[in-house]
Amino acid sequence: MKIGIDLDGVVMDSETTFRTYDEIFDIDILKGNNLVNREEPKFQERYNWTEEQEKEFISKYFLTISRESNLMSGFTAVYKRLKEQGHEFVVVTARGGHLKEMKDDAIRILEENKIEFDKYYWGVEDKLEICKKENVDIMIDDDWKIIKRLAENGVKTLYFRDVNLMKLEENEYITEVNNWGDIYRYMKKK
Repeated sequence: MKIGIDLDGVVMDSETTFRTYDEIFDIDILKGNNLVNREEPKFQERYNWTEEQEKEFISKYFLTISRESNLMSGFTAVYKRLKEQGHEFVVVTARGGHLKEMKDDAIRILEENKIEFDKYYWGVEDKLEICKKENVDIMIDDDWKIIKRLAENGVKTLYFRDVNLMKLEENEYITEVNNWGDIYRYMKKK
């Protein structure tokens, strides 16, 4: 099976780290409560920050977040088992789009942990296009908007949903998972 896989929030715990620094920035730096929707996956929609404040957050915290990120708990064990069973992994990530150094950090983390995927797409804005081009059998992502778009266009998805993010109704194209054990169970059923 060809598996499309996002990095942030799926392979690496960076989304949790992002949400921590989002709050620090909003509370301590901006001295406010600009949270408008905690179900939004990206800080640009989660807070009503100005464009200048968003740029300040990016320059102040993106590299820190990237460097503090680790592999998700359970990822390595499941990944190795799935590779041994012959599954192919295609990374489809927006990482590296804002700052090239974030791509470099991801490569460093993967190399340190001896993780090598079959193919990489960095700085991707349209994951649907890549999933169709690569003919992935299933895409694993943590962004409900991306999951919804993929599903509406006939791409099967595993929605790696964090507790705060929008709940989507499951159907033949959307299955919710919350950890790598859930992903392994799903893959073994297939």
